[in-house]
Amino acid sequence: MKLASFNVENLFMRARALNGSGFSAEGREVLKAQADINAILGKDKYTPTDKKRIVEILDTLGLKKADESKYAILRQNRGHLVKRPRSGPVEVVANGRDDWIGWVDLTLEQVNENATRNTARVIQAIDADVLGVVEAENRPALVRFCKDVMPAVGGTPYDHIMLIDGNDDRGIDVGLMTKKKFNIVSIASHVDDEDDDGLIFSRDCAQFEIETADGNKLIVLANHFKSKGFGSQATSDAKRKRQAERTATIYRQLRREHEFIAIVGDFNDTPDSDPLAPLFNQTGLKDISELAGFDDGGRPGTFKNGTASNKIDYILLSPDLFAKATAGGIFRMGVWGGRNGTLFEHFPEITREVEAASDHAAIWAELDI
Repeated sequence: MKLASFNVENLFMRARALNGSGFSAEGREVLKAQADINAILGKDKYTPTDKKRIVEILDTLGLKKADESKYAILRQNRGHLVKRPRSGPVEVVANGRDDWIGWVDLTLEQVNENATRNTARVIQAIDADVLGVVEAENRPALVRFCKDVMPAVGGTPYDHIMLIDGNDDRGIDVGLMTKKKFNIVSIASHVDDEDDDGLIFSRDCAQFEIETADGNKLIVLANHFKSKGFGSQATSDAKRKRQAERTATIYRQLRREHEFIAIVGDFNDTPDSDPLAPLFNQTGLKDISELAGFDDGGRPGTFKNGTASNKIDYILLSPDLFAKATAGGIFRMGVWGGRNGTLFEHFPEITREVEAASDHAAIWAELDI
């Protein structure tokens, strides 16, 4: 059987702040502002300092004059957060969470149709029996993608599709798609896992039990760790380390009953980094790239231009499962190579960055189970 992991960068709708030519500083500012204001809006009481900060962030998001801007939407479903007089400054009229119902969303826009088709072409070419999908919006989007887009490029839709909404309100979740003879027999979510610092997973560490065509049981943990996109490096590193520690604990618990376990996804860091040390140094897990004959095309990375510093997508295998690995590699077709405009591997249809299937390469493993 073939197991693969692919960050699809959303399939249909994407936050406008994440779109365009590269992930810009403006986009990072928008994402941070949205997270900051929603944290304040969830408070029971808004202090004068909170109200001042709300106005400042609304200005950053372009929401001082209207409820919708280029990048964000202020949802005021019941009651009002702000009053916007024709003359005079905007005023926060809600005194706390109980005074109104609402939040700030990111403005979405349609992903380029050619990009979506190229994503389907990549998935068709990989032809994985079990595919971990990163940055999918929701299960209906995956179902629609398989039903409508895969056949349009000559591909075969997946038979089993599962995704549980995670903790990220931007619609970048992790899911799993499998072929007919690879049934998903059970699922478990870890969205509510907490430690002393609060929720651990930015999205989820989704746990799937699969029965293979040969009748074996395979456990797949699909994950997408905290990015380096915004927030301080120290904060981001600490979050990723907490996620790696919890994933390692889940893995060790599963090892008591299961031989074949794979941890797949976008970990947003390199294997020698301190945040990923709990997975790489404390579990006995084996990276598929360690397999003799692993085909990385001379570049170890999976993100953008594929350098070692961009090795962030993984298939980690339990020792018993690694012993069953017969081949592996990185599939680079459809990848945009970075903001300098170099397409390292592409389909003929790709002429612009927005038409690339992703800026991540897919990674795969052949397993004799």
